[in-house]
Amino acid sequence: MRVTQRVKKILEWYESDNPGTKGNLARILMQGKLGGSGRVVILPVDQGFEHGPARSFASNPAAYDPHYHFQLALDAGLSAYAAPLGMIEAAAGSYPAAIPTILKLNSSNSLATEKDQAVTGTVSDALRLGCAAIGFTIYPGSEYQFQMMEEFRELAEEAKAAGLAVVLWSYPRGPLLDKAAETAVDICAYAAHMAALLGAHIIKVKPPSQQIGLESARKAYEKIDISTLAKRVEHVVQSCFNGRRLVVFSGGEATDSANLLEVVRGLHAGGASGSIVGRNAFTRPREEALALLAQIVAIYQGKP
Repeated sequence: MRVTQRVKKILEWYESDNPGTKGNLARILMQGKLGGSGRVVILPVDQGFEHGPARSFASNPAAYDPHYHFQLALDAGLSAYAAPLGMIEAAAGSYPAAIPTILKLNSSNSLATEKDQAVTGTVSDALRLGCAAIGFTIYPGSEYQFQMMEEFRELAEEAKAAGLAVVLWSYPRGPLLDKAAETAVDICAYAAHMAALLGAHIIKVKPPSQQIGLESARKAYEKIDISTLAKRVEHVVQSCFNGRRLVVFSGGEATDSANLLEVVRGLHAGGASGSIVGRNAFTRPREEALALLAQIVAIYQGKP
């Protein structure tokens, strides 16, 4: 596989990893329209688990079919496709090695009352399906946060030994955090830093707001510029080993294209490694989704 100088530099950040893991990171970084740039746009489709099928797919019924998402990610020129076990199993045979896949190994649902997720896949599943990486979610702040971290540690160790990359969704939530605090800049940076400390290769967090969530952190932030989204993103990236880890940001709740693109511009300006955009893509009709994803990719390409 041809690897650009930019991707070679990124792979040097991961000093302890074996050639297999670095090769799978390179697969993701060299795929699609952003291949070789060091930026990525990933399509995640785990919302059926999280929110239910109707809330996820009824607005665009074609998206009930797992093949639809593989094809959407391919046609949009994206970097990777992430989904739970059943979704990847249902279409992997039709798209072998077509696009790097990330097997999401834990999931929650809208019927749960606990801030926790069940482990729903294995590293063996990821290898069997030809995935480039595993994905996992932790909830810093949850009553179950340490259990989730320990689950992740075991799965990440196994994945790395098998030559897979590791993607960690780090979403703060719990009894001491209200909705606003979940995306506060200090909490977001803290969650991203914890993901780096836990050994994630790619870290996924939400775009940070200007709010401060922890009073104990307020004084430290008197010396940090958090006045714009770009500055806040820059701070979150800095919190991940001074930018030596790939940090991507979620697309967030369903919104109109103009708002989403404005957020992506802020992410790009702040040095984000990219975006993971799911429901803001696949809930739209296919041609509209492709047009939106093309605009997102263009922003990360540095086009106006």
